[in-house]
Amino acid sequence: MKVQQFMVIGAGRFGSALATTLYELGHEVVVIDARESAVTSIMDHVTHAVVADATNEGVLSKLGVGNFDTVIVAIGSNLEANILATVAAKASGVKRIICKATTELAARVLERVGADEVVRPEHDMGKRLGQQLASPSIVDAFNLGEVHGVVEVEAGKRLVGRLDELRLPNRFGVSVIAVNRGGEVSISPSATYELREGDRLVVIGGNAAIDKLRRYLVS
Repeated sequence: MKVQQFMVIGAGRFGSALATTLYELGHEVVVIDARESAVTSIMDHVTHAVVADATNEGVLSKLGVGNFDTVIVAIGSNLEANILATVAAKASGVKRIICKATTELAARVLERVGADEVVRPEHDMGKRLGQQLASPSIVDAFNLGEVHGVVEVEAGKRLVGRLDELRLPNRFGVSVIAVNRGGEVSISPSATYELREGDRLVVIGGNAAIDKLRRYLVS
């Protein structure tokens, strides 16, 4: 695994959870927050934590922000500070900037000022939970951009049989890329692979195709 360097700006609940997870996975993580209490609470769980104003381009430059692989601006509750930190990071030559937003309008603004990717944690989690509640057979799901997505599906009685006989690409426009059977994972299963009830399938396809599969599973 290649060790990457991340800078997380903002040590709230989202930023702290993200930073500590990246650190636990073996990456180098620097956290910046203007609140000393927030920095103190996380300093033992990341590579380095700094009390600083990340909306100041000079401060970010001194911290070598341009050398990081990815900068995550996690100041979701203060749009002005979020924008300023994003602009400052962009001006310092950061390769990839991911921002947290709380509204669709904020997301559009952040994209315009330089964010390469914008996440809306509560919105995204609510959408995923809604999909799972509406379709109990959908174990997990996430989007690959605006057009495609990946879902983990539990094979019920309607998804039992050989893959070539189920004809999922022809019927729904989705492809099975992995099957988890009791912890044993088969990557890119062959057309003759026989699905059993209880198997978990990882399926990729267009969002419209995935919706078609979801409707089939709950009908």
